Amino acid sequence: MVRSDDNTVVSEEAARTGDGETALLAVYDGAVPHVYGYLLSRCGRAELAEDLTAETLLAAVDAARRDDPPPLSVAWFVGVARHKLADHWRRQAREDRGLVALEGGGSSQDDPWDVHLDALRARATLERLSPLYRAVLTLRYVDDLSVPDVAALIDRSVHAAEGLLVRARAAFRRAYGAQGDSDG
Repeated sequence: MVRSDDNTVVSEEAARTGDGETALLAVYDGAVPHVYGYLLSRCGRAELAEDLTAETLLAAVDAARRDDPPPLSVAWFVGVARHKLADHWRRQAREDRGLVALEGGGSSQDDPWDVHLDALRARATLERLSPLYRAVLTLRYVDDLSVPDVAALIDRSVHAAEGLLVRARAAFRRAYGAQGDSDG
């Protein structure tokens, strides 16, 4: 056995031959809990995390069957999972776009917000936001990606992503405040 860069044990045969399917089998058991945990912590719903984990693993099987498979590792699996989650939010945003348009635009609020956020309340608030708002806020503030990286993942220009983040933060503040008003 050979230890890869991320401490995943890969068989010597897979490491020597570069056989994608053998490498996939060697990394699979260690990767599944990481992928599922990553997805669950970001989407908050077990059934969605399970579906996205399955999509991630199917993508890994496709990649392993290529003539020149990528070097498979737990980190690679989590990277694929990140893309699957972003794809899911994009698909859901497209489906919800018509409903959002019917609701009309929101009012803009000032950006400064010096409130200590309660993690459980913040997660519940995120779940109530549109999928696109949830995606950009999670990518920017949970995954700590730069605005240009967020823009690339959601297939928008940097200016469009900045505007979307402003609207998403405003929507989050409104929903967070409304949730607090209904709690107490």
